[in-house]
Amino acid sequence: MLEVQYGTQKVGPVEVFYRAAGPADAPVILLLHGFPTSSHMFRDLIPLLASRYRVIAPDFPGFGLTRAPGRGSFDYSFDNLAEVTGQFVDAIGLNRYALYIFDYGAPVGLRLAMTQPERVAAIISQNGNAYLEGLSTEWEAWQAYWREPTEENRARCRAALTDEFIRAQYEQGAPAGRVGPDGYTLDQFFMHRAEADDIQLGLILSYRTNVALYPAFQNYFRQHQPPLLAVWGRNDPYFLPAGAEAYQRDLPKAEVHLLDTGHFALETHHREIASIIRRFLPA
Repeated sequence: MLEVQYGTQKVGPVEVFYRAAGPADAPVILLLHGFPTSSHMFRDLIPLLASRYRVIAPDFPGFGLTRAPGRGSFDYSFDNLAEVTGQFVDAIGLNRYALYIFDYGAPVGLRLAMTQPERVAAIISQNGNAYLEGLSTEWEAWQAYWREPTEENRARCRAALTDEFIRAQYEQGAPAGRVGPDGYTLDQFFMHRAEADDIQLGLILSYRTNVALYPAFQNYFRQHQPPLLAVWGRNDPYFLPAGAEAYQRDLPKAEVHLLDTGHFALETHHREIASIIRRFLPA
C-alpha cells in the first residue's frame, strides 16, 4: 500500500489542496467530491486503489483545505468550480484520466468531460446525477429557490447547512452503526467558517445551471460513449437509483451497481466500491 501525499497547487487566486497516491506512471483517477464534504471523503478509498492507479483528489474552492478569495472577489458558481478544477488538471499535467464523480463533483466533472472529451478515459459515478429522474422530492426547497430566488426561499435552504442536516446526510439509508463521526464532524467544522454559509447558499442557487445542462451532459454521453460505471447507494434520499439506471439509456454498455447504503456510500462500502472499480478499469 502506497502512502498518501498532500499538496497544494496555485491556480490563479486559488490554492487548491489535494491528496494523491499511487505510481506516477499509473493510469489516473481524478476523484471529485460533493457537498458539503471535501477530498477527505476519499480517505478510505484512496489506499485501496493506489497500488494500481494514480489517484488524485482536490478540494473545490469553498470546501475543505483549498484557499480561495472571499465572495466579493471570487465567483462561487459551478462554472467557476469547473474552471478552477480544469486549470488544476492542466497545472499538474493530467492529459488522460478516469473521472470519479460524486454529488457536486458530477456537474463539475461533466463540464470538464464536455470541454475536453479526449482526456476522459472512463467515468465512475457514485451518486453523481445527470438525469431529472434521479432527483427526489427532497430537492423541493432548493428548486423553489431556483424558481424564485427570494430572501424567504434562500432562508429555507439554510436548513441544509445545519449540523443536524449534515449528519443526517451521512446516516440516512446507511446500515445502522456503520457510519463513523469523522466525515460529518469535519464537514460541520468547515461549515462554521466565515462566509461558508453564504458561499454554500450561492452554490445552491447556482445548482440550477447544472440541471439546465442535463441535456448537454446526455448528448455528450451519446456522442462520445465513455465507459461508465454507476455505483450507487440505493437508499440515497436525494439522488434516486433511477438516476443511476438512466445512464444506460444513453450509454447501453454502462454498468450499474446498487449498494445497500445511503448517499455517502464510501463511508460504509469503500471496499466493495474499490473492488468494483478494479474490475471495471484497466490497470
